[in-house]
Amino acid sequence: MIKSMTGFGRCEVSEAERKFTVEMKGVNHRYLDVNIRMPKKLNFFETSIRSLLKKYVQRGKVDIFITYEDMSESQVSLKYNQTLATEYIEYFKRMRDEFSLDNDMRVSTLARCPEVLTMEEQVVDEEELWSGLKKALEGACTQFVETREAEGENLKKDIIAKLDGMLESVSYIEERSPQIISEYRSKLEAKVKELLSDTQLDEGRIAAEVVIFADKICTDEEIVRLKSHIKHMKETFASEEGIGRKLDFIAQEMNREANTILSKANDMEVSNHAIDLKTEIEKVREQIQNIE
Repeated sequence: MIKSMTGFGRCEVSEAERKFTVEMKGVNHRYLDVNIRMPKKLNFFETSIRSLLKKYVQRGKVDIFITYEDMSESQVSLKYNQTLATEYIEYFKRMRDEFSLDNDMRVSTLARCPEVLTMEEQVVDEEELWSGLKKALEGACTQFVETREAEGENLKKDIIAKLDGMLESVSYIEERSPQIISEYRSKLEAKVKELLSDTQLDEGRIAAEVVIFADKICTDEEIVRLKSHIKHMKETFASEEGIGRKLDFIAQEMNREANTILSKANDMEVSNHAIDLKTEIEKVREQIQNIE
């Protein structure tokens, strides 16, 4: 299914005394550009997170915000450094003797000395931590893809409607071309009659001029290719893979043909429809920039 590169996903997973929250948002980008913001405790999962994301996203700028809460009482522990405390006591005694001071050391005072008592985080089971984080990531990615697919379907409908409108312009140009040649012949004959008065017209010469003119304004090849490109673009929407780059290439080729038709146009109506074609093609190209 066609996907837009604009999307949003959010998932919250609570397991035991841990809670993971993942939010994702995506916008247009030529390639896959992933930016992850998460607590330092989860940094060693970055490679796994990026690998998981590639299963859901092929292109776009994706920002991922991860929060983690651990409500367990055992997440930190108090550590007592007896060796360091002993050194403090020894130095306090030396200071007492050297400066003839009272040693008023109390346990509470010693406990406030740097590094005597420290808070230490408990070792976390990485597999258990990844299990909860993965569930939150997969939930957010699933919602993210769903919003992209919904937006992609809207883009598809809009682009196909524009392609159908372009076909109408192409058909008009195709039907108008023989009329232009016929009108040119009539005008040429009228002009020659006016200039030559009673002199008999040289039909062969008139026919030759008409052939030269017809060849000069002929857009048959461009029309055939343009129809083919429009058909190809519609068929491409059925692809399951990322189609954004392919659609953009097809749109460039369509624009090339429309430019050629406009340059050959020797008729106001054809020129107007060729301009309409270029305008619609540009609108399609703008929409394609949103497609993965």
